[in-house]
Amino acid sequence: MSLKRRTFLGLTAAATAGLSVPLLDSGLYPASGAEQAAPAQQFAIGVRQFNWSRGSRSLFTKVFYPTPGAPGGAPVPDAPLADGVFPVAEWNHGAYGNSDSYASQTHAIASAGFICPAPSISDNTNIGSVYGGEWSKDVSEVLTRTLALNQSGPFAGHIDTAAGVGVSGHSMGGMTIHGLLTAWPDERIVAAVPVACVDMGTPAASVHAGTLFIHGDKDPTCDYALARRAYAELPAPKAFLTHLGADHASYLNPGFPTFDRTQNTLVDWFRWRLYDDTAARDRLAADATGDGTRWEAALS
Repeated sequence: MSLKRRTFLGLTAAATAGLSVPLLDSGLYPASGAEQAAPAQQFAIGVRQFNWSRGSRSLFTKVFYPTPGAPGGAPVPDAPLADGVFPVAEWNHGAYGNSDSYASQTHAIASAGFICPAPSISDNTNIGSVYGGEWSKDVSEVLTRTLALNQSGPFAGHIDTAAGVGVSGHSMGGMTIHGLLTAWPDERIVAAVPVACVDMGTPAASVHAGTLFIHGDKDPTCDYALARRAYAELPAPKAFLTHLGADHASYLNPGFPTFDRTQNTLVDWFRWRLYDDTAARDRLAADATGDGTRWEAALS
C-alpha cells in the first residue's frame, strides 16, 4: 500500500502541536555545562526501561546509553552510565514494531555516544494515529521524559540538555519524525533522520533542524516521490541518501550491500548536529557514496 501525504491547512504551529513542550534548559532540566566534544571511541551499551505514558497512551520505552566496558555485545540492563555528558538521539519503530525491533540502529546510536530512547508506541499498527499526530506527540513526550532524567537518579548529570535533540525512525516512525518538523513541531529538534517516510505537511518555521532522508527508490510502501517532495520543501542543512533499487527496509539490515552507508551516515549526522563535530560532517559524502547509493546534500 502506498502511503499518501495528508495536507494540514489553516493551522498554526501552536494549534497543530496540541501540547506544551518545555524548552531546553528552561528550568525543568539542569544545565549541562560546557559544550561536549564528540567521543573518540565506541562504548559498551546499557539499557533501562521506563513505563511512561501520555494520557491514556502507554509509552513503554527502553533507553539505550553508553556504559563502561568493551564495545560490542548485548546491552547490559541497568548498567552505570559511562563518564561524560551525552546528547539525546531518539529512534522510533515502524508498524508492528517495538523498542527492540531496530537493534542495529539503536545500538549504533548509543555506542557512538548518545542517549537513545526507543519507545514502543501503543497502537503500533494504526496509521490513522500517525496522520492524526498522536505518534509525533508521543515522541515529544518521550523526549521530555528523557531530558528530565538528568535531574536525578542514574542519568543525573549525564544528559546534555543544551545541545538540542535528535530524532529518527523508519516507515510510520519516519512519518512521525517528519511530522515533528511540520504539522506537530517540536522546536527542540536540531537533527532529524526520517527513514522511508512520506511528506507529512508544510515545514514549521519554528523548527531549525538539519534533516537527513534515507530511502529506497523502489519502496513499495512509502512512495519515494513523496519523500523527495518533503526533502525539496525543507531548508538546508539537509541531505538525501538514496539506496538504488532498494525496497522499504532492506538497507537497515546488517549484511545488505549498502547497510554500512545507512549506519555511517545516520551516526555521523547526529555527531555533526549534536556534538558540532565538523569532521563527521566532512565524512558524510564518503560515508554515503558507492555502488548502489546516491548522495545529495545542501549542508549550509
